Amino acid sequence: MALLTGLKILDFSCLLPGPYASMMLADLGADILRVESHVRTDEIRYFPPMDGETSAVHGHLNRSKRSLSLDLKKQQAVELVKRLVQEYDIVLEQFRPGVMDRLGVGYEQLKRENPRLIYCSLTGFGQTGPYRDRPGHDINFLAMSGMMGYSGRKESGPSLLGIQVGDLAGGAMQAAVAMLAAVIYRDRTGEGQHLDISMTDGCFALNAMFGPGALTCGVEPLPAGTMLNGGSFYDFYQTKDGRYFSVGSFEPSFRKVLCEGLGRLDLLTVALDDSPDGSRLFAAALRDIFRSKNFAEWQEVFAAVPACVEPVLSFSEACEHPQLVARGMIADVPMPDGRLQKQIASPIKSSVHTPQYRHTGARLGEHTDEVLHELGLNESEVARLREEGVIA
Repeated sequence: MALLTGLKILDFSCLLPGPYASMMLADLGADILRVESHVRTDEIRYFPPMDGETSAVHGHLNRSKRSLSLDLKKQQAVELVKRLVQEYDIVLEQFRPGVMDRLGVGYEQLKRENPRLIYCSLTGFGQTGPYRDRPGHDINFLAMSGMMGYSGRKESGPSLLGIQVGDLAGGAMQAAVAMLAAVIYRDRTGEGQHLDISMTDGCFALNAMFGPGALTCGVEPLPAGTMLNGGSFYDFYQTKDGRYFSVGSFEPSFRKVLCEGLGRLDLLTVALDDSPDGSRLFAAALRDIFRSKNFAEWQEVFAAVPACVEPVLSFSEACEHPQLVARGMIADVPMPDGRLQKQIASPIKSSVHTPQYRHTGARLGEHTDEVLHELGLNESEVARLREEGVIA
């Protein structure tokens, strides 16, 4: 039995944050039904690159989920949602505040159909506050959170990240934790609830290392101003051939091993000097040393040196790294045409559960008829809904 067998979620979200959150739960065995508009389709379905006619990203984010097409601007669709929600545990939605209410499927409206319902609203700025109706994207949530104010270099300013930290860590993961916590609360009390998850709030909460000092001691974190954000030797270093290595030899014991690995025990005194001058001198020495050999040579040097020094890999290289291979972080997921699509696997390991990936992201409305038949509608009723544009 999967960890979340029996948990049923109606997912009205799109793009990245909500679908990633529900994918996490699907990987753990939850039954996810995506409710999608066929009038205004999820743009992630067409996000390149394409694997055949389907976006590879869509295939990943929406694996193991069913798809029901509904035009929520039609009253018949609203009535179908009200019938569905009676059998579901959670609603996940990602519209701006008030949109679901206007459509007739907001929390207050749906909890009349199911008082035990858990309703999770995932938005950029939350359901309250002066920015509740303001549009935004990942980069904006990160900017407002304060974290980008001390990220990057003094000379060049904040750095763009390769992943959407605001959407994923600030939004999706917060929503997943909140939904599971609400399930535990409901199991204890019988009460459902409305969860208000703001991606900006989530990003602000990620200031866990330097925010406390700013709040309690007035120590404002600045770019390259701390031991962990470029103010020391804890950094990336370029090799002779233009690649990079990460050096995280923060503790004195690791710094000693680092100097041994570099063959530079003469640097040990400066390496163990935690003053700003000591850190600058050690960082300067490391820059020169790493430029003396190419990437492959440094890989060979540090392969057996436990100094918290690792190469900066491309994504393709990471896929082939023996540690990630041993951990099974690439999965083969069935596609509709019988092929297997390689995808990033669930990172959650359990002694009682192994993720089962049923299929890649479904075609829009692929399970509409199946779901409506489960609700008790017959063929003629389904056909009439299709003629009226309620379903695709």
